[in-house]
Amino acid sequence: MSAALPERPASARAETCQMFETPLIERFSRIHPATPFVFWLPILGYVGHQALGEGARWPSFVGMVLAGVILWTFAEYTLHRWVFHHIGPRPWERRMHFVLHGVHHDFPQDSDRLVMPLGASIPLGVVFYFLFRLVLGGALGGPLFVGYGLGYLAYDGTHYAVHHFRMGSRWGRWIKRYHMIHHHTGVDARYGVSSPLWDWVFGTTGASAQGRERT
Repeated sequence: MSAALPERPASARAETCQMFETPLIERFSRIHPATPFVFWLPILGYVGHQALGEGARWPSFVGMVLAGVILWTFAEYTLHRWVFHHIGPRPWERRMHFVLHGVHHDFPQDSDRLVMPLGASIPLGVVFYFLFRLVLGGALGGPLFVGYGLGYLAYDGTHYAVHHFRMGSRWGRWIKRYHMIHHHTGVDARYGVSSPLWDWVFGTTGASAQGRERT
């Protein structure tokens, strides 16, 4: 079950590595990028329908969905900055960093490891679903969870797109360039993937790296 030491790419064209020694765990560390959408969208639809049945009114429903999206962008920023990029001094901390996020920076074009595996997103989803219901009740907690889930899917979709699609729209080109600065300039900034909101709030846009944007 332990993580295998990564095999560094022999050339710049290498796109993946073996992360785990156990074949089954290695298999489940990979996921097709469409899987989160296929799995979570029906569940979010059901949770939204359930909330309306528990007395949610459309104005509050829409407001809580939007609040959930914003809450996700904060969670995305927090996880990326202080969890995924934390590298402790102990060997197990360095290995944990590689498993959680370092593998993505070493192999950013690995299409099987660009979205969160269901083995991680399902337990987290269950925790947040019941937490929101416990604190706010079904009529408000349900739509908050829907917005939180939609924000998460926007993150997964955006992250995959900026690495594998040619972004044709102005926003698409901008967010792709924004994320590539995080990857390729060495700047300790730009932790927002689906939104730059919290980079602006916390002053981590890496404005000083603008001159290196094309490197």
